[in-house]
Amino acid sequence: MTIQVLGSGCPTCKELFEITTKAVDQLGLNVVVEYATDIQKIIALGLMQSPVLVVNGKPVMVGFTNNIEKIKEIISRNAG
Repeated sequence: MTIQVLGSGCPTCKELFEITTKAVDQLGLNVVVEYATDIQKIIALGLMQSPVLVVNGKPVMVGFTNNIEKIKEIISRNAG
């Protein structure tokens, strides 16, 4: 499983990365969350907005939420 947070490097993107890392820990997953600030990766996914949460190469959330339960649900739903 791969989990990435793609963003511009802004505080909101960094916060999503931190919350996602906590969510992965709380779910007990042995996964390293990658944080990338390469805007070209976002464009390559056909998106024009950040941050983007990507699970197994698929964008599963665009935009920001600080709701860790929502992030855990999204990760769990897309883990398989």
